[in-house]
Parts: sequence; C-alpha cells; structure tokens
Amino acid sequence: MTSPDDDSSAPAASSSVPSSVPETFSDRVYRSPSGIGAGVLLLALSGWLGIDAMIRGEGRTPWLALAGLLFAVPVVIAFTVRPAVYAGQDRLLVRNPFRTVTLPWASVEGLRAGYTSEVLAGGAKYQLWAIPVSLRQRKRAARQQTRAASEDPFHRTSAHVSADKAGEDRRAPSDAAIGDLREMAELNAQRDGAQGAPEVRWAFEVIAPTLAGAVLLIIMLAIG
Repeated sequence: MTSPDDDSSAPAASSSVPSSVPETFSDRVYRSPSGIGAGVLLLALSGWLGIDAMIRGEGRTPWLALAGLLFAVPVVIAFTVRPAVYAGQDRLLVRNPFRTVTLPWASVEGLRAGYTSEVLAGGAKYQLWAIPVSLRQRKRAARQQTRAASEDPFHRTSAHVSADKAGEDRRAPSDAAIGDLREMAELNAQRDGAQGAPEVRWAFEVIAPTLAGAVLLIIMLAIG
C-alpha cells in the first residue's frame, strides 16, 4: 500500500483566506505489496509449468495447458495485481477483482476496517481488496501503542502517534489507510466536483478471458 505525502509545492495560503477552506490532498494510491508479490510468483510458476506442458506435452496435454493458462492467468491477475484504491480530491476509485467502483466523496457514507476494509456508499457496501486487514499487524500495533504509552511518564503519547515522533503512525497499515480515507471524505465531501452517485463498471477485460478459458477447459475435459 502506498500513500504519497501531501503536495508541498502549493503556495502558502494568504492570511485573508478563511480558515474554513478545506485542506487539499494530493492523489493517493493504495495497493497490497504482498498481494502483488504473490501474484507475480504465481504468474511466473503457472507460466513456466503451462508453457513447458504445451511444448513437451503429447496428445491433449498442450490444449489442456493452454485452457488452464487462459483460465488461471486472468483470475490470478484479478485477485492479486489488479486491486487498487485511488483517492483524489473529488472521488474515490475502487478497483476490485471483477469491477471498478467510482465513488464521489459526497456519496461516501462511511469507511471501516473490521475483518475486511469496506466503504459504504449509496446504500451499498463495497470491499476494498487493495487494503487487506491483517489481525497480526493490528495486534502488533496495539502492543506497540501500549508499550509506548507505559514508557511515557508525561502521558503525551496517543494511540496513533508518539510525542517524540509525530510523523510515525502507530496504527496497523489497514487502519491508517482507512483513517486517511475517512479524513479525506470528511474534508472533500462539500466540493463541487465531489457530488454525484456511485458508478459501477464490470471488468469485462478480466471476465471475458476467464469465461473463455473455463469453457475451453470444460470442453477439453468432457471430450477426454
């Protein structure tokens, strides 16, 4: 998951600008490095085995290998490499395995991270595949927060940041990401460009080859 820093190149605000003007954010992209790494390894392994079977296989083996690759490769890409969350000043774009959801900030009703990361918008719930929740990381973060608070004699350390290291976020990565997105939703919901209803688009570029591979694989197994 990546989250670039806020744009520091913007000119300083004049003292005559009202304090009620919302803070602006640079575009942020959230992805799962572990998911991408696993996807690359699976693609490399399946490509090696599939190509080897197509070259050296006999009879129906090359066709079965081709059908298996045509079915497996899009699925692996969909669940590992494809998921991403793009957060801008006007909208939140959620790219999940088989569909892309565009959510203007005004339509976002809430964000939460329980066992999965989710956004509520337009009366529907959408899972954020690119921001996986790790209970192990959450427990580790809780232990660090407890230890840091007990070691601070002046009780200046909060659950999120340390008094001595203001730039260090002590939350689990998924909780920190959801917190950032929640803050962006609150600050940008009133923007003119942030109005509108959620839009959902199915990823046919992933669905079509997956279905084609599944049909070909079924046919090859049936006639065998």
